Amino acid sequence: MHRLFGTDGIRGKANNYPITPEVALKLGKAIAKILEADRKGMVGSRRAIIGKDTRRSCYMIESALEAGLVSMGMHVYLVGPIPTPAIAYLTRSMLCDCGIMITASHNLSDDNGIKLFDRHGQKFRDEKIQELEKLLLGPELEATHVRNEYIGEAERIEDARGRYIAYAKSTVPDLSLFGKTIVLDCANGAAYRVAPAVFEELGAEVISINIHPDGLNINDGCGAINPETVKMSVNMHNADIGIALDGDADRVVFCDERGKVVNGDQIIAICAIDLKERMGRVLKNDTLVVTEMSNMGLFKEMERHQINVEVTEVGDHRVIERMRYVGSNFGGEESGHLIFSDLNTTGDGIISALQILQIMEFSDRPLSQLDGRFKPHPRCMINLPVSTKRPIQDMPVVQKTLVACHETLADRGRHLVRYSGTEDKLRILVESESQDEADEWASNIAMAFKKEIGTT
Repeated sequence: MHRLFGTDGIRGKANNYPITPEVALKLGKAIAKILEADRKGMVGSRRAIIGKDTRRSCYMIESALEAGLVSMGMHVYLVGPIPTPAIAYLTRSMLCDCGIMITASHNLSDDNGIKLFDRHGQKFRDEKIQELEKLLLGPELEATHVRNEYIGEAERIEDARGRYIAYAKSTVPDLSLFGKTIVLDCANGAAYRVAPAVFEELGAEVISINIHPDGLNINDGCGAINPETVKMSVNMHNADIGIALDGDADRVVFCDERGKVVNGDQIIAICAIDLKERMGRVLKNDTLVVTEMSNMGLFKEMERHQINVEVTEVGDHRVIERMRYVGSNFGGEESGHLIFSDLNTTGDGIISALQILQIMEFSDRPLSQLDGRFKPHPRCMINLPVSTKRPIQDMPVVQKTLVACHETLADRGRHLVRYSGTEDKLRILVESESQDEADEWASNIAMAFKKEIGTT
C-alpha cells in the first residue's frame, strides 16, 4: 500500500508531513534518480517542468522540488501558476522527462499536493509510484549526489501560458463564440489568467469571476465545488452558459442559461452521444469509461444508444488507464473530470468546456435543451469525517448493515462505501428508485460506521 501517495499523487496539510520542504526536496532527488535509470542510452540532459496553482504554500514546495531536481543534474523549467492539464501538454510538447504540478486540486488553501506526469503527459503509473516510495522511505538518497560540474540549472518559461492557450484553441478549429456571453468562475486558482484568454480570443463576451487569488482564497466559496456562485452570475448577466473550474482546472461544472447546474453524468451523456452520432466524430469502440460513482440512469441511457460502459474505481487516472486498456477515447467522472484522450492525456476543464460549447454551436441548441438525456436514479450521499481508516471488511456492524441494504434494494438500487483518497472522510452513496429509501439506507450505513469507528 502507498504510504505517501493517494489516489492522485501526494496530498496533505501544507507544511505538515508529507507536504513539507524536506519531503519535496527528497522527492525531487528521487524523481531524478528514477528518470536517470529510465534514460539510459538516451542523448541530452534530463528535463523537468514544474507548474503550480495559487496557494501560498506552492512557493515553498516549488523551491524545494527545484533544489532536489537540480542537485541531481536535472534541468528544470518553471512556469508559475498554470492548469494541471497545461503541465500534461507542456511536458509532451517540450520533450520533458516529467511534469510536476503542485496543487491540491479542489481542496482549500490549507492543503497542498504534488501530481506527477511522465514524458507522455500521463500520470505516473503504480509501479513508478512504488519505486519513488521505496526511495523516499529508505536511506538510499542520503548519500546520492552529483559532482559540481553536473549540477543542473533552472529557468523560467515566460510564454508557457500562451503556448497552452494556443493549444486549447486548436482543439476546436471551427468554433466561433462571437455573440455568446459566458460566465467563467476560475476559483481563484491556476486558470485565473489562462481560461479567460481562451474564451475571449474565440470571440465570447466573458464575465470572469474569482480571478483575484491571494494565496488563501483558492476554492473558497467558489469554483466547481461551489457552483451556486456561477449560477447566480449567470442569472445576473443573462449569460448563455456558466463554466466553473476547480483550483487546478482539471475538472469543470456547467450551469445552463436558465441558471440550472447541470449534473456531471448528464454532461458525460451529452458528450458520449455526440461523439458516437455526429458525422466526422467517433467514439472509439463505442465505449465510454466512467467510475462507480456514476448514476444507474446513465448506464441505461448508454445502453439505449448502444454505447458500452466500462466502470472503474474512483480517480481520473483509473479512468484513463481503463480507457487505454479498452481502446476508448472518452471517459469521465460525474464530479467534473472529463477525458477526451484525442485532445489531452488528462482531465482538462477548459478543453472540456470548449467541447460542450462546440456541441451547442453545431446543434444550435442551448445547454438546457441538451440536458435531461436521462432521468437519474434518486441518490443520497453522505461524507463522514473519520479519525482512522480501518478496513471496512473488519467491521461486523457495518458489514451486517451493508448486506441488509444489498438484499433490500436488490435490482432496484445499490450502495457504495469507500474512504476518500484525498481527505480524511468516508463517502457513502446509496441509489434507489425511491429518494426516501436511498436516504434511509444511507443514514443506516452512516450510523453503523459511527458505532464502529466514530467520527472526528
